[in-house]
Amino acid sequence: MKPKVVAIIQGRMSSSRLPGKILADIAGQPMLQRVFIRTSRAATVSETVFATTTDPSDDPVAEYCDFSGIPFTRGSLFDVLDRYYQSAKEAKADVVVRITADCPVIDPGLIDDVVNTVISNSVIGNWEFDFAANRLPPPWGRTYPIGLDTEVCPFAVLERAWKEAKEPQHREHVMPYFYEGAQFESKVKSRKSDLRPLTFDFEQGVSPRGFRIALLHHPTDFGDYRWTVDTPKDLEFIRQVYHRFDGRDDFSWKDVLELVHDEPDLMKINAGVQHKTLKDIDKRAFK
Repeated sequence: MKPKVVAIIQGRMSSSRLPGKILADIAGQPMLQRVFIRTSRAATVSETVFATTTDPSDDPVAEYCDFSGIPFTRGSLFDVLDRYYQSAKEAKADVVVRITADCPVIDPGLIDDVVNTVISNSVIGNWEFDFAANRLPPPWGRTYPIGLDTEVCPFAVLERAWKEAKEPQHREHVMPYFYEGAQFESKVKSRKSDLRPLTFDFEQGVSPRGFRIALLHHPTDFGDYRWTVDTPKDLEFIRQVYHRFDGRDDFSWKDVLELVHDEPDLMKINAGVQHKTLKDIDKRAFK
């Protein structure tokens, strides 16, 4: 029996740097709709859920999801790990995919690559890895552009983190409890995707808490390319990208790559934006 893979997209209106961004218009549709549609196209994903908060500021998000037929749950404003756990439990997920609502060029094929790294040749409960991602924060680095971020873990592993994790960064950023302090083998392995004739590389390692970790790499390093939305300049960049594709959402990340290489001035729009880190904890949670 195939595992039930549930993609959970986290988003709230009270973003610290760009409030209301998840309902910001991108070529005629709110950003959260763009992320939901693109995520749902991943062949490995059984169900996609939007996870917002119970805070009154997120009532418009719930109303939009309800009106548009987007499955959604509401949970803790700052304990995002609990929000994920409750959403995954309600959906009866075997495997959980973490996506953030500020990634409107998220790529279905890359989601499949990360999911397949965990579940390939596995039966439910016998996974190859406890956690896989196509990027990790420093000191590990990344080779995929910022804004394609995908994290995957079995539900049982998420449940363990939900029970054990106590530090603020673990609760707010959801999955660092798995990979914190992980040591990777120097040898980078290659494997073929089960769904596409594509070879991608990954490192495997183990965290001090015993989690088996896989970190996917692209052969060419594009890790400093910024395709996420956290500031007005980021939003302008993304709007320009969608404009170049006439408002369509069926383009791949490789299409965006080709676009910004053909028009390098596009990435100058948000080149000066500083990316947030795991040390950036929303201090409003501790007032």
